Amino acid sequence: MSLTHCFSTLGCPDLSLRQVVDLAVHHGIGAIELRALSGSVDVPARLTAEFGSPEALADWLALQSVAIVAMGTSARLFGEAFDLAEVERFVPWAEAVGARNLRVFDGGTVLTDTDIAAARQRLDLWTDLREKRGWTVDVMIETHDALVHHEPLARFCREVPQARILWDAHHTWAKGDTDPLVTWGEIAARVVHMHVKDSAPAPEGRAYVLPGAGDFPMAALRRRLEEEGVAFPVSLEWERLWHPQLPSLDEALAAAAASDWW
Repeated sequence: MSLTHCFSTLGCPDLSLRQVVDLAVHHGIGAIELRALSGSVDVPARLTAEFGSPEALADWLALQSVAIVAMGTSARLFGEAFDLAEVERFVPWAEAVGARNLRVFDGGTVLTDTDIAAARQRLDLWTDLREKRGWTVDVMIETHDALVHHEPLARFCREVPQARILWDAHHTWAKGDTDPLVTWGEIAARVVHMHVKDSAPAPEGRAYVLPGAGDFPMAALRRRLEEEGVAFPVSLEWERLWHPQLPSLDEALAAAAASDWW
């Protein structure tokens, strides 16, 4: 089974959604996740400026060959109170276009028992609200902070069975040099979306490079995902918003295709 390729607009933060869709069509990519648009990570505000309403966006998107499968909020599950209001701002837009997931960060630095208890409580609160309001979109937790390492991530997946995970496979590998296939074997049942990227050793630790030019073991991971017939998006998260010195996302997508990287 071929993987469902996707990319995050973190890699093209200055583009409008219309321009993002044109880029996806150019590269034969049928799915995108929204993290930034027209120079801002306030995606609801940028969608309002471009389309006016969720209904107008849905009407336009229905004529396109690209789906919006996820949107990235800035809410954090651990630490400070879970900001449901931040997540709710995205819901009308996600519901209108049939997006599957709204990303929230994990937060924190080291996974604690308090974090686990809070996660259970906050995810239950979200589930209750979702069911009462009849929403189809759900939240997924990105492995960004406390969950970036293999061991706490595996523990979290065991102890919080209602968690739905956006796994940044590169970051877990780069932080602990753990074989992604080992991590995958422990968390696969919880993963609903995946971020991938490539990097190479550098004087400061590691540096992002074009897909296929680094040493992230994408080939082995891809084979495992294809063998298991994963149905979720595998998304190139090209972090150009945070690292503007990187080549364009257009170049990164071309490199990924040319090298059969993903």
